[in-house]
Amino acid sequence: MDVVIIGAGVVGAACAYYASRAGLSVAVVDRGPVAGGTTGAGEGNLLVSDKEAGPELDLALLSTRLWRELASGLPPETEYEPKGGLVVAPDETTLKALRGFAEGQRAAGVDAVEVAADSLHALEPHLAPGLAGGFHYPQDAQVQPAQAAARLLAASGAETYLGEEVTAVLRHPSGAVRGVRTPRRELAAPAVVNAAGTWGGAIAALAGTTLPVLPRRGFVLVTEPLPRVVRHKVYAADYIADVASGSAALQSSAVVEGTPAGPVLIGATRERVGFDRSLSTEALRRLAGQAAALFPVLADVRVLRTYHGFRPYLPDHLPAIGPDPRVPGLLHACGHEGAGIGLAPGTGLLIAAALTGARPPLDPAPFRPDRDFGAAGTGAAGEAAR
Repeated sequence: MDVVIIGAGVVGAACAYYASRAGLSVAVVDRGPVAGGTTGAGEGNLLVSDKEAGPELDLALLSTRLWRELASGLPPETEYEPKGGLVVAPDETTLKALRGFAEGQRAAGVDAVEVAADSLHALEPHLAPGLAGGFHYPQDAQVQPAQAAARLLAASGAETYLGEEVTAVLRHPSGAVRGVRTPRRELAAPAVVNAAGTWGGAIAALAGTTLPVLPRRGFVLVTEPLPRVVRHKVYAADYIADVASGSAALQSSAVVEGTPAGPVLIGATRERVGFDRSLSTEALRRLAGQAAALFPVLADVRVLRTYHGFRPYLPDHLPAIGPDPRVPGLLHACGHEGAGIGLAPGTGLLIAAALTGARPPLDPAPFRPDRDFGAAGTGAAGEAAR
């Protein structure tokens, strides 16, 4: 075996897929089922619209191209839908900030089209009146995340060991990794990829190193099936600030989107409460109110269910991707927070390049696992959207 990947979410599946395509023999191990963690609790966002110019946006643009390529070979159940995104501004001050934000994105290769107030309803007929304008992002898309992970993992041909928790990362006397141990077996390999999502810090500790991954809880509302009342992925500009914020407190800004199956998905909240799985009625109340403010037609629609999960958060809002020089043979692919589904293919390609010594598809330096993570604040994107 050339590499063992810990984690059967969409990031681990993408790492397995691209490592296999590079000619490596791969095993994937997870303590639960495929997509049993963050992936299964996601909305399937493939976004460039919420990312300021910089390393994460570069990775998102690469992944957007790769998702388009992957979609041609994935079955309809993955529900890949290049629907585009629409970011709306409630007032002229916010719209002006969005213009500056979009200008930087365009320089990086994003297609961001300003939409005047009187043209918003041509894109979204059920939007609330009185908005100042917005920006249309044709590159935004969506997948059904659990299906996407399962199909990528199957296409990789990797040996898969589900329901087996990794209890040790095995190391040679020299300190280099030599595989992993579960309660059922040892899997020997000269390389181990930590794609354990929210539990990435725990896996790093098993390997004798550190990675400051923290869980950030989020809720999603699911409505009854509806005609396609929401055509794009639609959100208010304050969502960008929430994504970039380092606050531990509850934050909510409605992200509203229809699905091919009919239900409307309404996210997104963020709060750092450890692994507390209790229901937050305040979070659900905020989401419902904000969604109805954006789309008044949703005010009387029934919510059939809600679900929540934990995003793997790193303090500087960049994932850790690549070899860990502190532990030879250990690589990390985690800490993507809420963007892991969108960033998975680019992450997998970076990991495959690192494993084989191939030229990376973009500069991997900003994602180094041994960087100084600091205690990042809101960042430029958050300030721009305030």
